[in-house]
Amino acid sequence: MSSRKEFEKDNPIFHLIIQVCKGHYLQARERLEEIDLYRGQPRLLHLLQESDGRSQKEICEALNLKPATVTKTVKRMEKKGFLQRRADSQDQRLSRIFLTEKGREAQSEAKRIEREMEELCLDGFTREEVILLRRFLIQIRDNLKED
Repeated sequence: MSSRKEFEKDNPIFHLIIQVCKGHYLQARERLEEIDLYRGQPRLLHLLQESDGRSQKEICEALNLKPATVTKTVKRMEKKGFLQRRADSQDQRLSRIFLTEKGREAQSEAKRIEREMEELCLDGFTREEVILLRRFLIQIRDNLKED
């Protein structure tokens, strides 16, 4: 039986995380392409599903994204018919972003894909292992946060 040090040397966490991220990215991208979405777009659909009619500034803050990223994403999704911009009823200088019917359908499909991806990733794990994995991932995420 190999020791923990040998295992860690042969399977550094750094490389395992890269492999997991790459595999997840490729699988998710393939599924999202089927519904004409890119990787970051389901988050925006979900946000608007929760609270439709947000301004781009509110979207930036909620998703922790730069204004240029949100502008590009909104334009791309508006062109494909997922979103619609409308002038704010109180302040005509301000646009609000709304889901279209096509956007609501895509959000529902994106949610299904998220569940499929979770099932794929967690296949073979016990409930207790999933709880531990979630805790470990939260700790890793928090450790990597820029303050």
